[in-house]
Amino acid sequence: MENTYLAKILPFLNEIEKDRREQFEQYFRTAPMWLMETFAVEELEEGTIFVQEGEPADMIYFIGKGLIKATDYRIYGINYDFMMFEKVYAFGGMEVIINLDKYQTTLQTATKCTVLKIPKEGFKKWLDSDIIALKQESRLMGEYLLEQARDSRMLLFLQGADRVAFLLMKRYRKYAHNGVLRMKGDRQDLSDFTGLCVKTISRSIKKFKENGMISMQGSYILINYEQYHRMKEMISDILAEDL
Repeated sequence: MENTYLAKILPFLNEIEKDRREQFEQYFRTAPMWLMETFAVEELEEGTIFVQEGEPADMIYFIGKGLIKATDYRIYGINYDFMMFEKVYAFGGMEVIINLDKYQTTLQTATKCTVLKIPKEGFKKWLDSDIIALKQESRLMGEYLLEQARDSRMLLFLQGADRVAFLLMKRYRKYAHNGVLRMKGDRQDLSDFTGLCVKTISRSIKKFKENGMISMQGSYILINYEQYHRMKEMISDILAEDL
């Protein structure tokens, strides 16, 4: 498959950063023409739930631009956001690999997103006939599940401000630009990801600011490399692990 053809049918590839574009090119390097003819691109507004846990898994999604998050509503009906994605994953691919008919996770856009959609049956046919594609999807699924399990184990040992620091540390790794993370200081968002109440989040943010571990710019939280390194040392001391 020629990369120029992929860019022709997916124009957003010309508008995204090089690393993300290369991830798409790598993922679809062996995709047959008949599969690419089923590609559909859709623009989704922030806050759109496009995959609902328990609903029929009939479509595979790839995020071209923007960020999405996974949410669990099963515990007392409280939404717990447990993963933010920035890599090129086949959302719905896990259900294909382990032969499930329904989505196992609720996915929602955290920003405005450009989404590539592929019908499940065509995607499954491709994986069934292409060992390279199957191994690639299996590897990505394994990496995602390993990261999720590892983070869940770590959170068992972290409480209060330490849990908030762990989340900020992970976001720095994923989203820092030129050594600085700039993110909205939305207390409810941080509450959804940590499982802590908003009051605890506010106390933690205040503590970090007073200790010089974060800076504030209006409603935004800023974290530079030195501040990130201090958080990393704090969490590593608690978990006795090199993070």
